[in-house]
Amino acid sequence: MKQLLYLEIPTPDLAAVQTWLHQQTANTLGLGTSVVTPTTSGIHITAGSAQLVVFLWQHLNTTYLKVMQWSDQPLPGQQAWIHSFEATLKSAFPYAPKPFPEIDLAQTDIFSALAPHYPLTAKYFQNIPNGEADLQRAYWWEKRWRDTVKLGPQPPTVQPIVHTAPPAEPDSTWDMVIVGGALGALTAAMMARLGYKVALVERIKFGRMNREWNISRSELQTLVDVGLLTADELETLIAREYHDNFNLFFSGNNPPAARSSVLYTPTVLNVAMDCDRLLQLCGEKLLAAGGQIFECTEFEQAFLESDSVTVQVRDLNTDHVSYMQSRLLIDAMGTASQIAQQINGGQAFDSVCPTIGGVVNNGFDPGVWNQNYGEPLFTNGDTSRGRQLIWEMFPGEGSDITIYLFYYHQISKENPGSLLELFEDFFACLPDYRRCDLDQLEWRKAAFGYIPGRFSRNAQDRLPGCDRILSIGDAASLNSPLIFTGFGSLVRNLPRVTHLLHTALQNNLLSGKDLGLVNAYQDNLAATWIFSRGMMAKPQSTLPPYWINAILNAFFGVLSTEPPDQVDDFIKDRGGWLFMTRTILKAGIRMPKIPWWVTRAIGLKELLSWVPTYLTFTWTAILAFLFSGWLPQLLQRWQEPLSRHWPHLWLQLLSWCYRLTYGMGKPHLLLRLPPLKDTPVNAEVTELTSETVSSLSG
Repeated sequence: MKQLLYLEIPTPDLAAVQTWLHQQTANTLGLGTSVVTPTTSGIHITAGSAQLVVFLWQHLNTTYLKVMQWSDQPLPGQQAWIHSFEATLKSAFPYAPKPFPEIDLAQTDIFSALAPHYPLTAKYFQNIPNGEADLQRAYWWEKRWRDTVKLGPQPPTVQPIVHTAPPAEPDSTWDMVIVGGALGALTAAMMARLGYKVALVERIKFGRMNREWNISRSELQTLVDVGLLTADELETLIAREYHDNFNLFFSGNNPPAARSSVLYTPTVLNVAMDCDRLLQLCGEKLLAAGGQIFECTEFEQAFLESDSVTVQVRDLNTDHVSYMQSRLLIDAMGTASQIAQQINGGQAFDSVCPTIGGVVNNGFDPGVWNQNYGEPLFTNGDTSRGRQLIWEMFPGEGSDITIYLFYYHQISKENPGSLLELFEDFFACLPDYRRCDLDQLEWRKAAFGYIPGRFSRNAQDRLPGCDRILSIGDAASLNSPLIFTGFGSLVRNLPRVTHLLHTALQNNLLSGKDLGLVNAYQDNLAATWIFSRGMMAKPQSTLPPYWINAILNAFFGVLSTEPPDQVDDFIKDRGGWLFMTRTILKAGIRMPKIPWWVTRAIGLKELLSWVPTYLTFTWTAILAFLFSGWLPQLLQRWQEPLSRHWPHLWLQLLSWCYRLTYGMGKPHLLLRLPPLKDTPVNAEVTELTSETVSSLSG
């Protein structure tokens, strides 16, 4: 028995493919006098003693086909037939992206509107608390994302940043306005406690997240080291800390060299956060330090003048428009940010991880999963409709289990990446991934979002801001999409960004050039874009469906042989030059086809464009080796005279020093700031009520 062909047919309609296959005859297949016999799973072809079997199966909401030579002797003209059959099959079932439905919620509800297009999604969102609002938000987010991608390399049609005076006098003045109340809440609380007057603008109800956050205890300790949280407060944010994590990739169709055992990562993402409580705590600290939160308020436009930026916002409850004048505008709106698109000429992002899932409180049978273990990366099949679907599963508080499904995706106008289509696959495939009856599951919340990425070639390749405007977090998208979420990156870089931001504000260094130095760029992460790009399948790829799983198995198989502490550093964005170079070479030796597959997947031109990024990483590694051991201490000693007499030089040196430490995965706390404002949070306050959250409408 010999495998001749393995294809993924990009349709979930197994019956249609089977009908098409049964209608083929020996003549239409180009096999002359061969006999074609339909079977329940495909067809059986015979010509004398020679036999071929074509069989189909459905998995991951798509269809797969294999052709096996069932005899010692091949059919006459077998090789030519294989090529002809493959071309005919692909022509009969081409990949066609599902059109995005335009709906009018004034005429119907979201469930009825989406049921004809995404029946499972419409059905099971009705079982999720706040499901109607969340499904509306998922629809809005995808529509906003599609509209952004459709524009292509050009700024948004409606400019969010205009160089003109605002149409009205400001209603309030601030040192800093932060738009985006999820990841922006940490920066807002930190800067407010440093004495700045901060306003936080959030489009939805403040303190509600559409994603769960996982992190490690060592990374979480950063929030204590930087002075934002106390050790006791930190403990109240940990919903669960578990013993170990399993990472495993499907290898049923892989070559023997591309199969690996489980990779254990006990101290990676092994702490499940109470993210609502974290946002609430940041909100309390922001309010206690004199800041304000404007929830259910949408950013509309920024009016940029030489000495200030005025932000136009709209209260979504009252439709009241107000104007907030500020020294600096911080964009933390993630992939929905039109500011980031305008600053970068419509090319803020060129890759994305559509990520969806939810939190299940109950409904799994005993023994399905042990709450002491997590599963950060898991595949249970090959590419599905041009995507390698990857599962994540993390235990949470009590009996909660958070489950995600995501894939790495290169953005195109024809196929921008769909949240709703992925939700449909999630509900269709969840019973196969984790034994369950969907109708018995008790949902606690839905989770979804786009995690953006950009294949940055160097630190100047991506503009994080312009005069008086700076993007942070997912909106800045300075890191490879290999990072698990923007939360981990933001926490790791919070001391760095806070220190640079404080230095810029303190010395009024708020030009676009100066704010370009306030970033979380990492040379070691920039070099990893080749990994994420190599994991992006194409719907009509000529590569075998198992190729991404083979790459993952080969690379993670090498990681399983490396020292655990170095593997831990690599997955936490702290991998060094030597480790990365060594593991790439080992994976290539283990699976020699990998370079060829990656070249075919991304193209030779893009592969060659990665070489300068790697050389820059190498050069920065040399500089870090020469300077990072002593330069930070020297700068700390010279901080006062440098910052007083040469503030611009001080900001440049500080940014460069952080690039040699944080930017190479070796955090070094240079933050020597005035004591944080003494703003104790009342322990009895357990919820941010409407009375404590300010509104512009007043």
